[in-house]
Amino acid sequence: MNAPDRFELFLLGDGEKKITETVFTGMSNTSDFLLLKEDHTLGNLLAERLKGHDNVLMAGYKIGHPNVPEVLIRVQTDGTITPRDALIQACEDLVFLYHQLKQEFQKELALRHLADAGSQTNANNNNGQGDF
Repeated sequence: MNAPDRFELFLLGDGEKKITETVFTGMSNTSDFLLLKEDHTLGNLLAERLKGHDNVLMAGYKIGHPNVPEVLIRVQTDGTITPRDALIQACEDLVFLYHQLKQEFQKELALRHLADAGSQTNANNNNGQGDF
C-alpha cells in the first residue's frame, strides 16, 4: 500500500526538528516557519492569533499537499520584534488561553456534578412522591 503508517503523521523521526525558520529575503522582517507533523488545525490557529498581534503586518499559512503533514507559516512584522518572537508570543498566548478554558470547563463540570448530586438527593428524599 502507498499509505504511510499512521504514526508517521504525528511522530517526529530521528533527527527531525518540529519547527524550522527560514528568513524570507523577498520582504523585510519576514520569516517562514515549517512545522512538521501538523495540519490546518494548528496552522489556522497560529496564523489567526498572529494576525491579531499589534506588531505583525502579515501572517498566513499553507499546506503544500494534503498527504504531507507539514504547515508553512509566513510572518512579517513591523521590525520592532522579530517574526520568531511574534510566533513565540502567539504560542504563549494560546497556551494561556487554553489553560483558562480548561479551568473554566473544570469549574462548570464540578458545578454540574453538584447540581446533579443535589437533584439525586431531592429525588431520594421525596421517595417517589411528586414535588408539592
